[in-house]
Formats: sequence, C-alpha cells, structure tokens
Amino acid sequence: MARPFVRHRQPWTSEEIAKLRVLAGKGMGLKAIAKALTRSEESVEDRARTDGIRIAKLR
Repeated sequence: MARPFVRHRQPWTSEEIAKLRVLAGKGMGLKAIAKALTRSEESVEDRARTDGIRIAKLR
C-alpha cells in the first residue's frame, strides 16, 4: 500500500516565496494565499513575517 503524500514541514521554494510576494502585493487575504500555495495559514503567516511581507487583513 502506497503512503499518502503528506506536506508537512516542507522547505519553501523560491517560486513559492515569489508567489507569496505577488499575492500579498495584490491585497489577498491570508486564507486565500494559503489556499493558493497549498500551505497552512500558520505556515504562510510565519514565512511572511520572516521575509517582512505584509498581508492584508480582510474583514
């Protein structure tokens, strides 16, 4: 039986970081960015904080 693909603690690629910058620059919210990158909201938030990227707070 094949093991399912689990995306846990995967390192960020340069393409993902670039996409994070673009999506945050467009004013997308945290939930939408996480879904687009197929990562958790916490992971996206931590990476954005590390790189100094501001994510819009949508209401």
